[in-house]
Amino acid sequence: TGVVPFVALLLLQRRPVAGRALLVTGSGCPGHSLCRSNVQEQTRRQVALLNATAQDLFSLYLKCQGEPFSSESDKLCNPSGVFFPAFRVNRTSEKEVMVAMYKLFAFLNASLGNITRDQEELNPTAKELLDRLHNTTKTTRGLISNLTCLLCKNYNIFQVDVSYGESSKGKSAFKKKQQGCQVLRKYVQVIAQ
Repeated sequence: TGVVPFVALLLLQRRPVAGRALLVTGSGCPGHSLCRSNVQEQTRRQVALLNATAQDLFSLYLKCQGEPFSSESDKLCNPSGVFFPAFRVNRTSEKEVMVAMYKLFAFLNASLGNITRDQEELNPTAKELLDRLHNTTKTTRGLISNLTCLLCKNYNIFQVDVSYGESSKGKSAFKKKQQGCQVLRKYVQVIAQ
């Protein structure tokens, strides 16, 4: 368990931490005045873009993994046993939704890093898949930056505890592929919310 400042978050992506958002009062948000005036709209557009491209990314991922993933994705990619941050849009406040979104996209960013690393090793010639993974990661990082800004500016929250899934390092090629498809399947389900 640990409190992770936003600035250090990207450096600690693969460290397992868990907990809840911490409200900090005072002038603890460095650089929150640097938020662009359209940051809320830009955040909405980034989420819409991720939603619009999630299913295609998942389908391409399956195609590049070959058999048995292409034909048995319902069984192999069932995300029920994979950790994924809880996200419910019917939370009681916008602040809770924003904190939950931050946790979700911080988790997703780390997971995309693991999936991309694995695919660079397992499918180094799958240029389209690697490009889509890189683009999704870039969009996710931009979204994290915007959520950081909004949380600081609107709620003076500059530290959030986050949880990350299991690392795929040291796993077999099959298990790496399976973990990637489970995370991406769950991503498709959650981003639609």
